[in-house]
Amino acid sequence: MDNSDTHNLAGSQAGPSKIHFLAWDKEYSHLKWGGPAPIRDIQAYLLPGSRILDAGSGNGRYLGELARHYNAVGIDISLTALNGSRVQLARSGRFAEHLGASISDLPFKAQTFDGILCYGVLQHLFKEERESAVKEFSQTLRKGGLFFFEAFGYEDMRCGGEASIPFEEKTFARQNGIIYHYFTKEEIREVFKEFEIIELEDAIKEKIFKGKVYRRHLIKGVFQKP
Repeated sequence: MDNSDTHNLAGSQAGPSKIHFLAWDKEYSHLKWGGPAPIRDIQAYLLPGSRILDAGSGNGRYLGELARHYNAVGIDISLTALNGSRVQLARSGRFAEHLGASISDLPFKAQTFDGILCYGVLQHLFKEERESAVKEFSQTLRKGGLFFFEAFGYEDMRCGGEASIPFEEKTFARQNGIIYHYFTKEEIREVFKEFEIIELEDAIKEKIFKGKVYRRHLIKGVFQKP
């Protein structure tokens, strides 16, 4: 474990208000590798060789594929996840820089990246943390750079449960300590108001079981820094 692993993880992140950050190490200690995830949406916009950040890279499902085509960097709050990611990339003969950090406090200079991928991550932060993260994304993206977004939508069947502490609308705390927030499109437009919206769409899948409809709802977007 090198020094870059511990960047920004020993300070305020360890306080009681950040317990939902610390929960991810335990979560990744038993999560199984789900195989590589497709990056066709990114490839449709971003040229090969571009410098891209996987913000909240987890155990490397997207990062491994990104490393095939781009100069890729992965950051995550969980050192367990980062270690697992290194193993997976090494097995496939790929390389990406790995850093331990919060997306709300990125350890990069201004205008470092041509693109940022943030799939399934902002949904696990409180409002103030989400807003801080988006400011960090804007600062580290180059002008004309692209931000690729995906998160849970409010029509998802899992939207509900025990209210978070502190309370925030459509935000819930699970038994594992992880926070789940469910977005509306209007909320996303407001959060990314400094960006140009290229795409913003619902991805809804429904299954009927014993006459009852179960809905999975994601909101996907591509935004550009002016």
